[in-house]
Amino acid sequence: MDGTTAEWLDPVAFTIWKLPIRWYALAYLAGFILGWRYALRLARTGLAKPTADDMDEFLTWAVLGTILGGRLGYVLFYQPEYFAANPGDAFKIWEGGMSFHGGMLGVTVAMALFARRRQIPFLAMADIVSTVAPIGLFFGRIANFINQELYGRVTDVRWGVVFPIAGPEPRHPSQLYEAFLEGAVLFAILTALCGRPGIRGRAGTLSGIFLVGYGLSRFAVEFVRQPDSQFVNDTQIIEGSVLLGATMGQVLSLPMVAVGVGLVLWARRRRPEPMTA
Repeated sequence: MDGTTAEWLDPVAFTIWKLPIRWYALAYLAGFILGWRYALRLARTGLAKPTADDMDEFLTWAVLGTILGGRLGYVLFYQPEYFAANPGDAFKIWEGGMSFHGGMLGVTVAMALFARRRQIPFLAMADIVSTVAPIGLFFGRIANFINQELYGRVTDVRWGVVFPIAGPEPRHPSQLYEAFLEGAVLFAILTALCGRPGIRGRAGTLSGIFLVGYGLSRFAVEFVRQPDSQFVNDTQIIEGSVLLGATMGQVLSLPMVAVGVGLVLWARRRRPEPMTA
């Protein structure tokens, strides 16, 4: 089988005073900064609330919700037995291990608390956060590719990539598939729809579309993504399945799609709210 192989990128982008700065950290930084700037722009041209000042203050809450939720989600969803036996390792975020679904729940809790504190309509705020979220997803998946993690199954397609850490066989670059679908495509769709007053004015619509778009994208890519090692054993009919042939990623994505569809249908029944100038 053919495959693309080359000297692999170093996960460490550069070093400052003997402190290694990793691409993964830079990806998070880029996602938060660009997402924050775009959120400010959307807040200035959206509903009365949240304002740009609200979104400016929410940045810290979003960072904490993403990191704490993402790590807790990984601990609970993917390796609960290991971390139960090694609880101290749960704090070693620098060693890797973050769950998008956990991060999403963390940000949702942060939004709920912040919206209540500032008396902001929760769904109006969620629409802005949902529209900028694909920016972080895009950079995060590129970092996954550089780190040689979350790679795909063995394949014979021409664009297969040899990940040295996974052996000599070409594999699907599933991280790049996800960067394209969850990041670039979903961002383009949400940005285009965000400019329509009839959609932006119905709070919850963009959040629902994000949930559906991410859930379907993740569900599809899971078919070619290598399952996490803790879910692979000799007794499974389908490698990596955890429920009726579905992987953990697919199991966690299906409720997102259901909630997203429900949000869109519910929002369509509401009268559009006026937009700010």
